[in-house]
Amino acid sequence: MASAPISPQRITDDLDRLLEVLPEAVREALAPTEARDQLLEVVLDLGRVPEARYPGRAVPLGEAPMERSDLAAVVAQLGSFGGDNRAGIERTLHRISAIRNRTGDVVGLTCRVGRAVFGTVAMVRDLMDSGQSLLLMGRPGVGKTTALREIARVLADELDKRVVVIDTSNEIAGDGDIPHPAIGRARRMQVTRPELQHQVMIEAVENHMPEVIVIDEIGTELEAQAARTIAERGVMLVATAHGNELANLVKNPTLSDLVGGIESVTLGDEEARRRRTQKTVLERAAEPTFPLAVEMHSRDRWLVHRDVARTVDLLLRGQLPRPQVRQLDAKGQLLLSEPLAPSVSPRPVPLQRAQESPRATAQPPLALRPLPDPEAPAKTEPAVQGQTQPQPLPLHLFNAGLSEPLIEQAIRSRRLPVQLVEEVEEADVVLAARQQLGHRPELRRRAQDAGLPILVIKADTLSQIQRGLERLLHRREDRPEDTAATERSKGASPRNDALEALEECRLAVEQVVLPQGQPVELLPRTEAIRRMQAELAARYQLTSAEFGSGSQQRLRLFPR
Repeated sequence: MASAPISPQRITDDLDRLLEVLPEAVREALAPTEARDQLLEVVLDLGRVPEARYPGRAVPLGEAPMERSDLAAVVAQLGSFGGDNRAGIERTLHRISAIRNRTGDVVGLTCRVGRAVFGTVAMVRDLMDSGQSLLLMGRPGVGKTTALREIARVLADELDKRVVVIDTSNEIAGDGDIPHPAIGRARRMQVTRPELQHQVMIEAVENHMPEVIVIDEIGTELEAQAARTIAERGVMLVATAHGNELANLVKNPTLSDLVGGIESVTLGDEEARRRRTQKTVLERAAEPTFPLAVEMHSRDRWLVHRDVARTVDLLLRGQLPRPQVRQLDAKGQLLLSEPLAPSVSPRPVPLQRAQESPRATAQPPLALRPLPDPEAPAKTEPAVQGQTQPQPLPLHLFNAGLSEPLIEQAIRSRRLPVQLVEEVEEADVVLAARQQLGHRPELRRRAQDAGLPILVIKADTLSQIQRGLERLLHRREDRPEDTAATERSKGASPRNDALEALEECRLAVEQVVLPQGQPVELLPRTEAIRRMQAELAARYQLTSAEFGSGSQQRLRLFPR
């Protein structure tokens, strides 16, 4: 954790200019200073009591509901409304948005307080020096436009860049023809209609030779394409986009091009086997328009992605990104929390298992298991005094679609005697997540043929993987392979076998048969257990049939 000094913030809001246009009763209710410090917006709706909104709460203003004459008086003091139903007060940053009825009359107003906050740019000051395009994301009201305004000023005044602000709703530089001083020497281009924003973006590059383009709210595919065109011409972009975090943009088909776009790729058999994935996977289509991205989770806590391309690649592979956390503490110090470096270790070479006891072929494969109770105490055997304990043989594990770095991290952090293997046939056990196993029926067949147990965990997280590995090791200690077959053949735990079989049937129904409409073949069971599975399937109104002969008789479930 590192800290850096940050200059004190200075806030200007011209709140008196906004209060002047509001009804008298609202002005009186907001007269006390404590009622104005954290004010976000004032809501005026026809036939309702006015309301002041603050972070996390709303306060009624007076008792008299709004009338048409009150709304008309407010509208008369504002500038003209644009195509996006937004207006402003000249040379201020306040934004007034209208709600209209079917005939076009104003029946509601949202008066948002615009503030110029000087000092917030210190959170990303080093990113601006890099000259790379920067994308800001966050929920509404978190301060994206405020940060964008301050970034434009610093780039123009302190870094002497030629900055052009594309101000669609006059929210960045205020209403009127003269821009608000909060953007410094940056120039401002207004947009006549919101749907023309992408054209004004291209016009700014072609006509005014900017080094930096600042845009608020990229929200359409045309604007995303214009942003890529601008970036490919060597112009730095600073923009905001809808979405709380980078993962939202990856899933958004309209805006995914901002982070490189997503395409479906069909892999060859060898490559799919090497990656341990399906043959059809999602991959990033191109380099991101914005190499840098910031997730604004609150006004004083930002997550910085210094390499958007790598972050998107990790997300598409089901792995967790490692953003840098930047946060302001109570004293105004900027705290930098560096991400943990990805630990990459070579896969250990599988050990020769000539001395191991051969796998009991008579032992039927175990059912799909949910994660055992992590709170259950693990059994341990006391060490005999004066006797050294032999080192346990490693548990050979096949990873069925889980995050490999998380598995390796779990093995290293707990020092577990577990070794990953490349093929199912080399493993002692298979570890899988619920959502992955239903898409890989061939894996279940291979595990069944090899007599392998499959442990199914709920989620692909570090804690779930750690608990799963520890339970597998404890189970091996409690039931060695050379005695497991004997215990099962003697009927040591018929109740457990029945529970395992019913759990397997339930998972198959709820994860594959019902949602995907595909038949599922269960593992071989005894006649009594197959009858119980058929009764459970009937409760889901599903049909079933028996296949196979002898000890390989099994139940197949069919969709409706």
